[in-house]
Amino acid sequence: MVLAVWNDTTIAASDETIVVEGNHYFPPSAVNQDLLEASAHTSVCPIKGTARYFHIRVGTALNADAAWSYPHPNPVAEAIRDYIAFWKGVEVG
Repeated sequence: MVLAVWNDTTIAASDETIVVEGNHYFPPSAVNQDLLEASAHTSVCPIKGTARYFHIRVGTALNADAAWSYPHPNPVAEAIRDYIAFWKGVEVG
C-alpha cells in the first residue's frame, strides 16, 4: 500500500498507483478529495501534456500547488488521466 501523507494526515492510499518519472500517481478514488482545492496554476510537459494543480488543506494549514494531475493527457500518458501525484513535502511511500 502506497500512502501520501502531509501534516500527519493521509491524503491518499492505494496499491494501484502508477509510477511515472519517479512519481506515484494515485487513482482519483484513492485520494481524499475533501483535502484538495483547485489551483489556477498549470504547467506543460511535452510528453504528458498540461498539468493542473491543487492546493492541499489540512485544518488551517495550506500546501499550495502540492498535487497535480493530467485531465487531458497526451496519448502516450493516457494511463494517468485524472490520477493525482504529490510533492512539496508530501511524503509518498
